[in-house]
Amino acid sequence: MGCTSCKTGGKGCNNNGACGVNGCAKLNVFDWLANMELPEGTKVFDKVEIRFKNNRKDFFLNNKDLPLAQGDVVVVEGSPGYDVGVVSVVGELARIQIRKKNINTSEIKRIYRKANDSDISTWIKAREKEDDARLAATKAAKELKLTMKFSDVEYQGDNSKGIFYYTAPNRVDFRALIVKLSEALGVRVEMRQINARQEAALLGGIGNCGRELCCSTWLSDFRHVTQKAARYQSLSINSEKINGQCGKLKCCLNYELDTYIEAANEFPRESVKLDTKNGLAHHAKTDIFKRQVWYVYEGKESSPIVLELERVQEIIEMNKKGEKPQDLREFMAPSIVLPEDIPTYENAEGEGDLTRFDKGKNAANRKKKRPAGNAPKRGQKPAAKAGERPKEGVAKRKPNQPKKPVAAKPNDGEKPARPPKKRFKPRPKNNNTKDSKPS
Repeated sequence: MGCTSCKTGGKGCNNNGACGVNGCAKLNVFDWLANMELPEGTKVFDKVEIRFKNNRKDFFLNNKDLPLAQGDVVVVEGSPGYDVGVVSVVGELARIQIRKKNINTSEIKRIYRKANDSDISTWIKAREKEDDARLAATKAAKELKLTMKFSDVEYQGDNSKGIFYYTAPNRVDFRALIVKLSEALGVRVEMRQINARQEAALLGGIGNCGRELCCSTWLSDFRHVTQKAARYQSLSINSEKINGQCGKLKCCLNYELDTYIEAANEFPRESVKLDTKNGLAHHAKTDIFKRQVWYVYEGKESSPIVLELERVQEIIEMNKKGEKPQDLREFMAPSIVLPEDIPTYENAEGEGDLTRFDKGKNAANRKKKRPAGNAPKRGQKPAAKAGERPKEGVAKRKPNQPKKPVAAKPNDGEKPARPPKKRFKPRPKNNNTKDSKPS
């Protein structure tokens, strides 16, 4: 049978549960050995991998030889009581996983039976209490002033135990919290501290690559990641770019690290300098994909020179023999375009000037409207152009000639002179009081 939450409506896909396309849980496994028949006389491997909530998995012993397939719901031995899980790997693939993970088979617990309707209903009711239990744990931790962040809660299939996953910066004494939660929830409480990477795997999310997080879909182990992985790949050491949602370095930095290290071994070290007659040139940049190296002359303001890897090795061999080339530009490939040959930005009409907004808009307009040359000032008439007669009624005055004094007009007596204006005299103050009478 297939998985109960398959798109076929719980009827199964008749592929022994090995369809590999369901989205029932995280870290799904494609059993590529499910449809292969075993040789005659070979017994089916009696160890089975069981998947629980999120990415928790464990191996159990099928000592009753139950006919199990991927996606079956089974009841397994718990601590204490029993738990309910889903079969994820059976047969020879389970044997390979146990050998790969070096699991001690002497301590493996047993499978009791396939789950019936009563077991599944109890399991579903226990799963419905997990969100309320997480909120209760968060509230109780605040009351006890504990610096804890609860990521998830997992109830056991028999509704007798709850596992609380939390993160904390330091060690936390949660003994009082366990007593308080046990009395409030009526279950056995188990605290399990996880790190930032495991928290991201539990909660899941979308990375900046646009896909689901690797730790929540297929990555089962967390390897150590250092900044050397970013330096080998010539990546910018920027925490916003090389850190994941967990706040740690991205796990994908290790995916292509071996390939980069192998390719970098063909390139010369960054400390190697090229000696020419124009001076020494030190390393500036390496492009592994294009197999090119960038060099810059020391003490000279010049653009970087791009050389192919083969030409760089040729120059190094010449330096070992005591020979010096004239210039590194002689070894450049004709297909490489120098930076000075690339069209640059041109400042059109002062658009790139940083001080173009310092002056007001009206001042800029006045500057544009003012004509060139000796423009007349405000209140003056424009001067006549060369070869043009002045307008009638306007006497042309020679330069440096004083103006004629204006004679005063005689008074014919027709209009008498205006009398002087009377000055306003202020009204005297009234010093009368209530008792005094006006005179």
